[in-house]
Amino acid sequence: MFFDNLSQIPAIAQKTSCAIFVVPPETKIDLKHPLYLRPDESKKTTIISVEQIRDFISLTQNRETSDRFFIIAPADAMNEAAQNAFLKTFEEPKTFCHFVLLTEQPSLLLPTILSRAQVFFPHRTNLLDAAPDVNAKTLATAKKMIAATSNQLPALAAELTKSKTNTREQILQATSTAIELLYKSYFKTQNPKFLTKLPNFLQLYDRLNHNGHLKLHLVADLC
Repeated sequence: MFFDNLSQIPAIAQKTSCAIFVVPPETKIDLKHPLYLRPDESKKTTIISVEQIRDFISLTQNRETSDRFFIIAPADAMNEAAQNAFLKTFEEPKTFCHFVLLTEQPSLLLPTILSRAQVFFPHRTNLLDAAPDVNAKTLATAKKMIAATSNQLPALAAELTKSKTNTREQILQATSTAIELLYKSYFKTQNPKFLTKLPNFLQLYDRLNHNGHLKLHLVADLC
C-alpha cells in the first residue's frame, strides 16, 4: 500500500493496530502523545533488545481511553528475540493501542511481522524497483523457489540442501528474499497471484526458523 505525504501517517496509524512505514527512522510524525522506542544511546548500541521491547510493551497494559501511539524507530534495529516478543503483543492488540514501525529496510523484519502488519510505502519512491540487498546467489535461489512447480520442488530441495555449511541460514535468507520479492511485486502490480504464494513462504520460513526438516518443508510447504 502507498501514501502520498507524511501528513497522512497519523490517520493511517489510527486505523491499524500495527503499521510499518518505509521511511527514514528519524522522520517526524505529528501524533498526539507518542511513545518512542529507539536503541539505547547511553549504551552506544544500534540494537533494540528484548528487554527494551518488553519494557516498552508493558506500557500498553494501562487502561487507555483514547488512541495511544507506540513508535519503534528504526524497527529493523530489533534483534530476533525482540521481534518475537513484539509479535506476541500485537497479535492481540489492546484497545486504543497503535504500533507504528519506521524502517527503510522492511526486509530485515521477520516475515511473520510483515505478514500480520500493514506495510506502507511512499507513493513517489523507487523502493519497489530496488533489488533485495542480498548477494546474487541468494537472489537467484529466491527466484527459483518462487518459480518452481510442484514437480520441480524435490530436485530444488536436494540442490539447496547439498551444501554442508550454514545450509539452514542460507535457505532462510533465500526464503526471506522470496517473501520480499513477492511483496514488492504485489505492491507494484496489484496482481493477486503474488499474494497467493505468500502464505506458503511465510509458513516455510516459520517452520525452518524453528528447526523444521529442510527438505521436507521445502517440498511440502511450497507445493
